[in-house]
Amino acid sequence: MSGSATDGELSRGPGEGTRAVRAGLPEPVKYEPTLPGPVFAAHFHLPGEPTGPYTYGRDENPTWTHLEHAIGELEAPGQDDVETLAFASGMAAISSVLFSQLKAGDTVVLPDDGYQVLPLVRAQLETYGIEVRTAPTGDDAQLNVLDGAKLLWIESPSNPGLDVCDIRRLVKAAHARGALVAVDNTLGTPLGQRPLELGADFSVASGTKQLTGHGDVLLGYVTGRAGTPMAAVRRWRKIVGAIPGPMEAWLAHRSIATLQLRVERQNTTAMAVAEALRGRPEVSGLRYPGLPDDPSHKVASQQMRRYGCVISFTLSTRAHAERFLEALRLVDDATSFGGVRSTAERRGRWGGDAVPEGFIRLSVGAEDPEDLMADVLRALDESAR
Repeated sequence: MSGSATDGELSRGPGEGTRAVRAGLPEPVKYEPTLPGPVFAAHFHLPGEPTGPYTYGRDENPTWTHLEHAIGELEAPGQDDVETLAFASGMAAISSVLFSQLKAGDTVVLPDDGYQVLPLVRAQLETYGIEVRTAPTGDDAQLNVLDGAKLLWIESPSNPGLDVCDIRRLVKAAHARGALVAVDNTLGTPLGQRPLELGADFSVASGTKQLTGHGDVLLGYVTGRAGTPMAAVRRWRKIVGAIPGPMEAWLAHRSIATLQLRVERQNTTAMAVAEALRGRPEVSGLRYPGLPDDPSHKVASQQMRRYGCVISFTLSTRAHAERFLEALRLVDDATSFGGVRSTAERRGRWGGDAVPEGFIRLSVGAEDPEDLMADVLRALDESAR
């Protein structure tokens, strides 16, 4: 019949866009919405023995369930032994893995060029008697400090420097030494890379960023294979209560439907902007894994399907960077990344990243590519005067 899928098309499974649009939706029920609204409930009817999926609002919520299924379908399509847990923020998700898997006397390996809150995490881990070792993301340097570790934490691409490590290689080495591996997949997104398919035990991300993409939700998640490690993460969430609100979970699920559209536009535009910046004499230290001459390109191309929406580069001085940011008209001077509205910031203003004073992190949004490139190039011209 015209317009119907062939047996071959059905056997390969749905494409990324189809999966994103339909991920986590319940079976259709006549007269019911295709995506049920948020369930606001602290408790549920529970006569007799407390059995069943929903008992108390800190433990489970139907709105979380739909979202968690949706994320799981993107992070590990077709794998029934995988579960996802949603959290109130990306840091809540990160903390849940670290503090549920480690105890006094254990050793963890972190990147020393990762998200700027990781130094605070390190200090807290050390107060609990956990040894913390660090090494850069690039050149797989974490391999050099892996012996005896209980957990390896990977951030690839790293934020904000955009270095990439060989996840398969590090996972193999870590598992050979008896260590678990968690990968921060915030910059990659499930449509850019799938850490579990690369062998990792956990894929962790801030859903605040490109996953939801509208800058109006704080959210995090952990995806991993069902078993003791994920059971410990679930127990930690219950103890700490770092749970998402039902409205945030519903907004996140609603937003995932457009993930493939947004990612495709943002990644394509990011490549175009990065290529335009290559020819600018005032720009140094340009990084974007999609550029063929980027130091991370070879490894990234072996494990990533898309290279992300974030570009980093350096201008000569702090004042130069601030003039550039002030001259932008379509790009908001704001932190975070991955939103439909482009943002940029002088990353050194936070004080937690080892970057030059003129270092810029630019997050490419969903604006028309021609408009965005014209704005960035014009701002560079104006700021150079």
